[in-house]
Amino acid sequence: MALNAFRITEEPYYHSIANEIALFEAAYSARMPMMLKGPTGSGKTRFVEHMAWRLGRPLVTVACHEDMTASDLVGRFLLDAGGTVWHDGPLTQAVRHGGICYLDEIVEARQDTTVVIHPLTDSRRVLPLEKRGELVTAHPDFQLVISYNPGYQSVLKDLKESTKQRFAAIEFGHPSFDAETRIVCTEAEVPEEVAARLVRIAASSRNLKGHGLREGASTRMLIHAARLVARGVALATACDIALVLPITDDADLRDAVRAAIAVAAA
Repeated sequence: MALNAFRITEEPYYHSIANEIALFEAAYSARMPMMLKGPTGSGKTRFVEHMAWRLGRPLVTVACHEDMTASDLVGRFLLDAGGTVWHDGPLTQAVRHGGICYLDEIVEARQDTTVVIHPLTDSRRVLPLEKRGELVTAHPDFQLVISYNPGYQSVLKDLKESTKQRFAAIEFGHPSFDAETRIVCTEAEVPEEVAARLVRIAASSRNLKGHGLREGASTRMLIHAARLVARGVALATACDIALVLPITDDADLRDAVRAAIAVAAA
């Protein structure tokens, strides 16, 4: 199989928050393009991995960035020992062979690059390869999934309306206290008491959003801190390394976050 290397063979842990699993399954049954919206570290990528495993489909992931070109997605001619040979890009591989193509943080890519996905997201379900003079019809099992964090985008760096309106969307946020505690406890293999203290710390940092912080501590950051605690690092030090220092470079804000952590951890 062409996409065997992209198959997920072991179940990725994912704690369902609402009805997002059922919604994604319904969308996939209709081969509907999906948009996952939410803050960084809120579980969007893990969710896609879990759904690819659940649906038994290969997952081709592309981390989007501003230097990415359309050729990086669809493919290009390259020289090898036999001459000039066409090499499919990750999007084309998923289209041909029926994988789920996940474009992570799609707004990081230039808009002139992302328009290449438009013919795949309507009734045509085709991918034009202009350099090759080929029109690739999407495999019946192909699905396109994109993600982005709306809170980080400027007016100049956002999805075009003509792109947004081609997708159905699922919004991700921070889990409830009990759910986030369970996630941290399971992922980091720490006692529930440690996980609960970290989740309270995260809630304190999130209260500073809009008061100097663009985002509070994500669930991913809590897992990092918990893994350090599991290896003998003191809770305050683990929080400093995994939460405070990465989240801001402003000294006053760091002091404010540390003070919030001290209160929550007491």
